Amino acid sequence: MSYLLALCCLLPLAIQAFAQTAATTRPAVARTQAVIAQNGMVVTEDGRATRVGVEILKRGGNAVDAGVAIGFAMAVTYPTAGNIGGGGFMLVRLAKNNQIVAIDYRETAPAAATKDIFLNLLGEADPRKSRDEGLAIGVPGTVAGLALAHQKYGSGKFTLAELIAPAIKFAREGILVDAELADSLSKSKPVLERWPSTAAIFLRTDRSLPLKDELLVQRDLADTLETIAQEGPRAFYEGPIAQAIAGSVRRAGGIMTAEDLARYQAVERAPVRGSYHEYDIYSMPPPSAGGVHLIQILNILDGFDLAPLGPNSGQAAHIKIEAMKMAYADRAKFLGDPEKVKVPVAGLISKTYAGELRKKINPERALAAADVAAGPVPAEGDHTTHYSVVDRDGNAISNTYTLNLRFGTGLVAEGTGVLLNNELDDFAAKPGSPNAFGLIGGTANAPGPGKKPLSSMAPTFMMKGRDLVLVTGSPGGSRIISTVANVIVNLIDYRMSLADAVAAPRIHHQWIPDEVRVEPEIPADMVWLLERRGNKVSQSPSWGSANSILVTQKNLQGVADPRSRGASAEGF
Repeated sequence: MSYLLALCCLLPLAIQAFAQTAATTRPAVARTQAVIAQNGMVVTEDGRATRVGVEILKRGGNAVDAGVAIGFAMAVTYPTAGNIGGGGFMLVRLAKNNQIVAIDYRETAPAAATKDIFLNLLGEADPRKSRDEGLAIGVPGTVAGLALAHQKYGSGKFTLAELIAPAIKFAREGILVDAELADSLSKSKPVLERWPSTAAIFLRTDRSLPLKDELLVQRDLADTLETIAQEGPRAFYEGPIAQAIAGSVRRAGGIMTAEDLARYQAVERAPVRGSYHEYDIYSMPPPSAGGVHLIQILNILDGFDLAPLGPNSGQAAHIKIEAMKMAYADRAKFLGDPEKVKVPVAGLISKTYAGELRKKINPERALAAADVAAGPVPAEGDHTTHYSVVDRDGNAISNTYTLNLRFGTGLVAEGTGVLLNNELDDFAAKPGSPNAFGLIGGTANAPGPGKKPLSSMAPTFMMKGRDLVLVTGSPGGSRIISTVANVIVNLIDYRMSLADAVAAPRIHHQWIPDEVRVEPEIPADMVWLLERRGNKVSQSPSWGSANSILVTQKNLQGVADPRSRGASAEGF
């Protein structure tokens, strides 16, 4: 009996040792391959848009020219998230002087917005107001952002009209509905059929769904794009188009006016900068939380030696999860529109602060969300789409833009063909109330007049000295930050190829809800160890699409994330 008792006591420890050993020796399985090119590379969510960008590069355009053409094209070919009725963030790298700039074209709240705009009569958050109705729609920034990028950083070889021309052609002549779009339309039919102006474009006359390989024509959108091409970007924000957008929003219960559109301006900002091992990381500043907390997570991890643990180690996963919890707790408290609230960016991304957070990590036990408090910070001294472009001279753009949820509100502004966002759900309707992605926020991210809601978008460059190494980013709502962090750790700590780094299964923790989310491919022994450490682990469908480019001395390597059926990498 004593022998059996001893065996029973030792068996769990043996299983754990085997699980950890197996986890560190299991080879990574590549689910995709990099596309190799010498002169230019484009990676997007849509093959048609990828080809548009490559053609611009072949004709002598730079990365910004290609990125602008892609942005307009995807408003037609990828209406799930591509847009001119939403907004986003672009990171630009100019190789000649190694200049890196961030372009903020995030949507803004109308001037009439108030802090309690999304509350019901009982003072509780009402998700319908912030996601389904006209109140959810922010003033779109995409047209202004793409135009600003072209004006200041384009090659000068293309007019804006020439870069919009492929999108006009797609809209007027029609595109074939591919499997990805057919699936998105099917999932979103209840949203789309709510609005007659939307159903008239994306559904058949009998309200049935278009089939794969059926022609989708968007004539109103073609006319809107033609007007922008002929009259310039302000034609979107002033005159008939702006009046049509504001009118549609107000008829849907919103408060946007033509004056709100006329006031909109895209903004240039300095990127946030950090380091991870011997690499420099550049990403988006507020009003995106993406760059700040990507750097914060990497700063915490920088003090651990993850490489010997291996990519499938439960112990490495535990450490990454603890770092994520702390960063997301700070996101909820400190982050907001920097033009409306003071955001302690320098403190949040400091190595000193990361060192203090690192001390709180218990290698044997998970911190409960209730025990993770934001700060104090040292004083200062799922539907989005991402694409990456690098040209022959080393100029690059990393661009992430969105309508928020799939097809945004689903509302097409009548007569314009423009799908409108529901981005204002990214505000904290009430402190502690979750948005559509389960993220909570505080007063720093409360709604307000002309204010920009907090984002998690994280278009990112990784540099080594003056050399560009990686262009990356991802959609995924709250999981954008962890997705980009996972790719960087896979690439640097575990020395994976870019294809393996992008394809590797992902883990995520956003502080609240207090659970680890894992993709289906995560090894069972890793899950076992995480649960032993006190984590609640839940499996989620695969997320994100980290369309990335690796720059080496020999070539450009483009990787389209295999999680997206339509994602495409192409170079020349």
